[in-house]
Amino acid sequence: MGRFSAKTILITGGTAGIGLAGARRVVQEGGTVIVTGLDPTRLARAGAVLGPAARVVRCDTACPDSAHILAAQAQSCGGLDGLWLNAGFARIGALEAVTADSFDALMAANVRGPALQLAALSGALKPQAAVVVTASSSAYEAAALTSVYAATKGALLSMARCWASALAPRGIRVNAIVPGPIDTGFRDFMADDIKAQFERCVVGQVPLGRVGTADEAAAVALFLLSPDSAYVTGSQYAVDGGLLMR
Repeated sequence: MGRFSAKTILITGGTAGIGLAGARRVVQEGGTVIVTGLDPTRLARAGAVLGPAARVVRCDTACPDSAHILAAQAQSCGGLDGLWLNAGFARIGALEAVTADSFDALMAANVRGPALQLAALSGALKPQAAVVVTASSSAYEAAALTSVYAATKGALLSMARCWASALAPRGIRVNAIVPGPIDTGFRDFMADDIKAQFERCVVGQVPLGRVGTADEAAAVALFLLSPDSAYVTGSQYAVDGGLLMR
């Protein structure tokens, strides 16, 4: 019997990277998962990897209607034992390059989306359920090229603390993971030379001297989703090889 036996966990952005690694572990530990994504290839691959214990749902977190789509899925499963708000994307650039459109796109996916989704899914969370949000060490790094992305993750951390207070009377816990440099392909939007330079710079600051894996980051999220963390709420867990302690 695993930690997630007979439990249902919804993971947004669960068709790749940390989310998919976590979904695979939930299934291995006896649970059922609902995972969301947008890319058709990733949706199909996730369905093949996760098998019959998973529902794979096409869902754009930036779209306000996504909250209602997920609420319907959760209700049809009889409610949720865990919710991992993991979907989001990154975009970097000089502060002079920020536009209204680029600002709104990041805020819609990384801030408004999770807020609306939790609002719609709150009623589907069972007593003693757990919620995890995926933030980023970017919120603390003060990197010159990540101002808007960092702001979205800082906002998410602030909301998570408020959500922990709001849901505590129902015995529902809310915590955040704060990944540092994790090898998930998350930075593949960068040009190869910029990506290589960025990763060399970041890894050079990591005390453990390497990037983390998706499985390593997912393991912390699953701890927070499981009964093992029954007395933990309103917390942030850095999964960054020691980057933020410098």
